[in-house]
Amino acid sequence: MELDNNNHSVFSNCYHLVLVIKYRRKVITPPVSDYAKDMFLRISTNYNITLIE
Repeated sequence: MELDNNNHSVFSNCYHLVLVIKYRRKVITPPVSDYAKDMFLRISTNYNITLIE
């Protein structure tokens, strides 16, 4: 377990993101998945986030 810190605290936050599609339609195609992954990677560099999977 790796801890992160700032000026006044030490912490470890883990989030599990679940995307639920209405009526379970197949809308997350490979191009959409690749685009979402690229966006998550771009956002993660700005906010010092580590993507695990």
